[in-house]
Amino acid sequence: MAKTKFRPLHDRVVVRRINAEEKTKGGIIIPDTAKEKPQEGEVTAVGPGGRDESGKLIPIDLKVGDRVLFGKWSGTEVKIDGEELLIMKESDIMGVIA
Repeated sequence: MAKTKFRPLHDRVVVRRINAEEKTKGGIIIPDTAKEKPQEGEVTAVGPGGRDESGKLIPIDLKVGDRVLFGKWSGTEVKIDGEELLIMKESDIMGVIA
């Protein structure tokens, strides 16, 4: 992906969905109309972090390139430079895949 000129604010991250499998484990091919949107993605940009009550910056635990799992209805879908991405808060992300 070409480097985008988009920088999320505060504790938000930009995630690109990773495509779901085309077949089930049993070998059945899933048509496009029956596929669910994947809940796995790759972080493409991160904001500086949130602030606590005293105004101190709390950095984000994620970095660009992390593979993450997120909730089915998490984030806001946007199109940046012709690519469909999700912008979500760090708290919407359930974990990092090692």
